[in-house]
Amino acid sequence: MTNRELIIDAFKKKGAMKAGELAEATGLDKKIIDKELNSMKKENLIVSPKRCYWIVNE
Repeated sequence: MTNRELIIDAFKKKGAMKAGELAEATGLDKKIIDKELNSMKKENLIVSPKRCYWIVNE
């Protein structure tokens, strides 16, 4: 699985999460999470329902 697939899978299982929570859920480094979240945000794949939390844009 790619990093992006791990992140999307974690969002689908647990819902909205902060980057730190996402790092714990996926086992990835927080720097990798931040990089992927920024990329996914630019592609409109994720949205922020409230400050600092992210979830898949469906």
